Amino acid sequence: MKPFDPRLLRYARAARGVFGFGALLGLVRTLAILAWSWFLANALATLVLPVLGGEGGGAGRVAEGAYGPDQVPFLVGGALAALVVRAVAGWGMDVVAARGAVRVKSELRAAALDALDTRSPLRDGSRSDSELTTALGRGLDALDGYFSGYVPQLLLAVIATPVLVVAVLIADPVSGITVLIVFPIIPVFMILIGLATQAVQDRQWAQLQRLSATFLDAVSGLATLRIFRREDRQTARIEGETDEYRSRTMKVLRVTFLSGFVLDLAGTFSIALVAVTVGTRLVAGEFPLSLGLFVLLLLPEVFIPIRQVGAAFHASTEGLAASGEVFDIIENGEGSPAGGAPVSTGGRAENGLAADPAAPDSATAGGLSVADVRIDRGGREVVGPVSLTVAPGEVVALAGPSGAGKSSIIAALLGFLAPAAGSLSAPAGIAWAGQRPGLLQGTIAENVALGSGSPDPARVRRALEAAGLPGFDPDLVLGAAGSGVSGGQAQRIAVARALYRAWTHEGSALVLDEPTSALDADSEAVICAAMRAEATAGRPVLVVSHRDAVLEAADRVVRIGANG
Repeated sequence: MKPFDPRLLRYARAARGVFGFGALLGLVRTLAILAWSWFLANALATLVLPVLGGEGGGAGRVAEGAYGPDQVPFLVGGALAALVVRAVAGWGMDVVAARGAVRVKSELRAAALDALDTRSPLRDGSRSDSELTTALGRGLDALDGYFSGYVPQLLLAVIATPVLVVAVLIADPVSGITVLIVFPIIPVFMILIGLATQAVQDRQWAQLQRLSATFLDAVSGLATLRIFRREDRQTARIEGETDEYRSRTMKVLRVTFLSGFVLDLAGTFSIALVAVTVGTRLVAGEFPLSLGLFVLLLLPEVFIPIRQVGAAFHASTEGLAASGEVFDIIENGEGSPAGGAPVSTGGRAENGLAADPAAPDSATAGGLSVADVRIDRGGREVVGPVSLTVAPGEVVALAGPSGAGKSSIIAALLGFLAPAAGSLSAPAGIAWAGQRPGLLQGTIAENVALGSGSPDPARVRRALEAAGLPGFDPDLVLGAAGSGVSGGQAQRIAVARALYRAWTHEGSALVLDEPTSALDADSEAVICAAMRAEATAGRPVLVVSHRDAVLEAADRVVRIGANG
């Protein structure tokens, strides 16, 4: 967990404006603080000196550099003007931060959703849907505290603190050197407290994700839980997770409050040490009163930004933890190649992977072609070389044991994976149904026509009938994650979606990944007939399957085997 992650500027352009305009306003605010301290110190000295020692002021150098009584209105007016500029600059920083937070969250969400749209269906599944929802929802919303509270203080700590320390050094080298000696105490405390805060915050964030996942599981399986009368057990489980999250939240708050107390205490001792030296020299008449007041007015301003940035950081750690996950989502989804993009050619078939014996030297126009494709993961070859072609009007089955790389080949054709070697070619459009149906909450018609601006009711019914669901009501509403239908029905709805898209986009290929794994023999025969109908219509059809009926229905079968 970093106080500032450079990836924020890379993936959210609005953040650049926040830091740029915020830094400019912070500089204006710092200059206003200097002016306010100078005007106020001289005004107070001018008013106090006659009281201390008559018109001539106090003893020694106390009255040195003092203004006359006739300059008091000018000094007071300057102090008030500087105070107004300081307030306006501070308000401007808050406005820039608040508005920037809204734009930054929008840009990060859009970038993360784009990454999720382009990621491979072969993702490792390290993040569940509930974790993604929590990170993109509650997590990014927590960035409001980061931008409204932490960023302005961070900018002031970077800009105001050095300028004010230099001003103290110029005004009084003794006080400036004292500040430089005691100032590092606060950052040291911040680092130590930050390490403790990171640990408790990471545990709280992990607990929040577990709570979200538990709640989503309970909602998704509520009907089943009611049937078996197990809802009370899930209620107790959610109560336990909620209580654990409450406990961890209180631990985070405890560390935050203690860190604020420690930083305030360190800052107070540092200011008191400098104030004692200034006061001692004033009493001895070795220091001008106006200069002493100027230094004493600046001292709190020197320590305030670094104290407040520590407290604000601890209050915004949830947003930082969530943003780190969002950056990971964005980066893991980047770099997906365009479908059908050619890559360097590979060699002959080896490692027990068979090339398509019927594959011609070049891709058939309008068909699918995979030529000597290799796929690597983590620097290790997991698939290849594999060659196959699917001509228009042909059904080709891709078979092999689990882990042989069948789905990886499909992902490469779809553009989700970049092959390490070989070449791929495909029509402009591919209608695809994966191993996971990927149904969404909404009507069956909306799921079948997913991505279409205005679904065609007749085409939806035709697709459902071709997929073996002739009696299904297209207006039936599915629940969260497509709940409300059986696994086999969900699989056929996914096939109907692929058929709908194939019919909508002329010249597209049909690619099905294990379309009958959850179907009985009769339903499987319907899907095989649908594939044959699409091939008869002139479409290239590629199906991944290990089912004998599907393999027998294909014109050719290309078999691949697992590496060594």
